[in-house]
Amino acid sequence: MPTDVIMPQMGESIFEGTITKWLKKAGDTVQKDEPLFEISTDKVDAEIPSPVAGVLSEIRVPVGATVEINAVVAVIGGALSASAPAPAAATEPASIPAASVTAPQPVVPAAPQPQLASTQVVRSSPLVRRIARENNLDLSQIAGSGSDGRITKEDVLLHLSQHGPGTSAPQAELPTPQAPPASSEVVPLSRMRAIIAQRMVESKQISPHVHSVYKVDMTRIVRLREREKARFEQQHGVKLTYMPFIAAAAVQALTKFPIVNASLENGSIHYHPNINLGIAVALEWGLIVPVIKQAEERSFLGLARAVADLAARARAKKLQPDEASGSTFTLTNSGILGEEFGTPIINQPESAILAIGGLRKEPMVLTDAEGNDTIAIRSVQYFCLGFDHRTIDGADAGKFMGEFKRALETWDRQIG
Repeated sequence: MPTDVIMPQMGESIFEGTITKWLKKAGDTVQKDEPLFEISTDKVDAEIPSPVAGVLSEIRVPVGATVEINAVVAVIGGALSASAPAPAAATEPASIPAASVTAPQPVVPAAPQPQLASTQVVRSSPLVRRIARENNLDLSQIAGSGSDGRITKEDVLLHLSQHGPGTSAPQAELPTPQAPPASSEVVPLSRMRAIIAQRMVESKQISPHVHSVYKVDMTRIVRLREREKARFEQQHGVKLTYMPFIAAAAVQALTKFPIVNASLENGSIHYHPNINLGIAVALEWGLIVPVIKQAEERSFLGLARAVADLAARARAKKLQPDEASGSTFTLTNSGILGEEFGTPIINQPESAILAIGGLRKEPMVLTDAEGNDTIAIRSVQYFCLGFDHRTIDGADAGKFMGEFKRALETWDRQIG
């Protein structure tokens, strides 16, 4: 008997989804729980598995279409439909380069099924082209796994891991054809990109944004991480990045100043009972904010594991809807590409967001207990708190940032 494949409900508040990619075509054999198609909602991107084993006899909803939950999108079993619409790659929304706000770099994933890049136009993001320039890579020789053959960051990193950097820039070859200027190409917004745009505009309209920048001496943290990172990864199976240090310091400061973790709701201030820490993760096709629920109850090791796990599953489209909602405070790593600091937009309905700037060495004046000044080279990082002035006064923001700065500069916690 034929089995209908329906658009699933990915959370209580989700009522529709957009099909962004078919992983099988009509006539293909599928196994139960094998990924069948990808969807995008206003909460999460996800792979949807096949409900049964059999032959995909009909695809009823093409790539790019948005349908309500429980709508039939395909049929497994029964007679093969000659009129079943094939999921044409050309209709798939083009990948959008990752936003400037990023989380820690992921481990290079397993090799994707490549689609050869066009010999006429090499489609890639500015980040991909920068990596290629720095490593003397010819992008026309790399297979792109993105839509329409777009070369993704993962494609380039995989190529580097397998072949290493080029010894020199290509010689005695025709110049690699350049993509046409952006003004000559019109690409529809993906559903995720459209939702991000809408939310950002709404946030600026709702909240009077104020930003406060603090410089933090991260030398103690840098030295501790360098000393412990090999042991930490070997013992716990997770890389020791700077993010869990920053997350732990933020949780400590939020615990002392709960107004920064609060929300303005219906003219009243809602003090949340838990700290649900959002970690912004840049994707090739947009931005998503996985959430570490009840972060105040986690150890340093628990935070490190949660950060790595959520970031990896966000990029693999394996997040559940409730793992990308319910945050009360957000961290966004705008400095991973070299930015000094960013002035972030608040993730509604939160009252504050903390942008992490680039880590670099600078000369600093140090004063000892007797008041003597010396100049030393220190590892410093700029952090920018964006906050809703309806809820948080400048004094409260300053107290929060002061505690956050103190926690990092005088770090004395066990890291596991």
